[in-house]
Amino acid sequence: GILHEDLRLLLETSMPAKKKKALLGVADAKIGAAILEELGYQCQTGGVVAEIMRGIRLHFPALVKGLTAQSASKAQLGLGHSYSRAKVKFNVNRVDNMIIQSISLLDQLDKDINTFSMRVREWYGYHFPELIKIVSENSTYCRLAKFIGNRRELSEGSLEGLEEIVMDSAKAQAILEASRSSMGMDISPLDLINIESFSSRVISLSEYRRGLQEYLRSKMSQVAPSLSALIGEVVGARLISHAGSLTNLAKYPASTVQILGAEKALFRALKTRGNTPKYGLIFHSTFIGRAAAKNKGRISRYLANKCSIASRIDCFSEVPTSVFGDKLREQVEERLAFYETGEPPRKNLEVMKEAVVEASEVVAEVKRKQEKKEKKRKKREKRRLEALAAAAEEGENSVQETEQNDREPKKKKKKQQEPEAESEPEPEPEENGLEEEEEEEEAVPRKKRKPAVEADQEEEEEKKRKKKKKKVKARDSEED
Repeated sequence: GILHEDLRLLLETSMPAKKKKALLGVADAKIGAAILEELGYQCQTGGVVAEIMRGIRLHFPALVKGLTAQSASKAQLGLGHSYSRAKVKFNVNRVDNMIIQSISLLDQLDKDINTFSMRVREWYGYHFPELIKIVSENSTYCRLAKFIGNRRELSEGSLEGLEEIVMDSAKAQAILEASRSSMGMDISPLDLINIESFSSRVISLSEYRRGLQEYLRSKMSQVAPSLSALIGEVVGARLISHAGSLTNLAKYPASTVQILGAEKALFRALKTRGNTPKYGLIFHSTFIGRAAAKNKGRISRYLANKCSIASRIDCFSEVPTSVFGDKLREQVEERLAFYETGEPPRKNLEVMKEAVVEASEVVAEVKRKQEKKEKKRKKREKRRLEALAAAAEEGENSVQETEQNDREPKKKKKKQQEPEAESEPEPEPEENGLEEEEEEEEAVPRKKRKPAVEADQEEEEEKKRKKKKKKVKARDSEED
């Protein structure tokens, strides 16, 4: 109920009374039908219900706990924002605003480039007036003015450069001969520098215009491929720009599309009760130029009919293709041939059946390609996530290894310290000195123990020898 009332307020702000009542009645009926279909509840939609909803909304903060007037106004504002956002939500690849801006800029660039080129012609014409008659294209004239500079310095060596610019050897030779016998005035180096710099600016603008035209062509193939295939990218873009959007152009009847761009002439004719115009912007298409004078009105009416069909197909189709535009173009060609030769064209029903079959094949192929792209994108995303997960696991493992390495040296140090502590016990007091000597001898390594035993044996043998000598001396002294 709150959402419906907010929608009601939005409608009330911008609609007259009769249209408002009609739309609100339709909205009430649709909401009631949807509730009955989904939930099975019978709903009443009338003037009494609207008044009850208004009273509930007026006293809603008093009926609901915790709801204040400020929070209700915030909810209303949020609903208005979401409603507006839903109105302007569209596919970024099918934006006709870019077409409107680019065609307007293209027309403005055409005017500016023509004005600047005429200025270059007048400025450089004082020095080399014969070049205007030889070269008529503006961009080529500006490139030649920048390349030649002072005509007195032009020689046979610069003939190849002239041929590259003009793309014609006869014109290049004519420019060279005209420079030798020119009636133009001499020019100072400072003036030449200014002319060359201005010519380079005009050349850069011309190159930018070519790039902008390519951009417009690509956008028209994405947004309105059927209309661009039927009438051309530039004329189709002008129709969209004049109508305001592709949706507005699709809503126009064929009679409006026919005179779109000739509003002044139409109202002047209505005011003076004269003949109304036969064509507007579609006059720039090739079909009307190819038709005879007596058939121009008929072919413009037929072409406007096909343009309205093409614009509706482009506006309301999910996957726009140029199949219908090509078929409509063939119909216009057949109608031109019918006016000239009397050969009957094919019926629209037959042509549209063929177009529907071909368009279904093209749409199926496009959807297949989109599915493949989506699968590839998902695979790439999955691989990227797996790589990130693997990198995270490797990082965790490396952190754990470093922690373990930090812990292991500490354990080793503790283990090394424990045997040292065990190898140096405090000496306990022993009763016998022999046992102490034996323990000391055991503590000494084996390599060191052997030399100590041998030294003891030698000492004992020396003692024995000394005792024997003493005994021998004692006996000798007794005998004496």
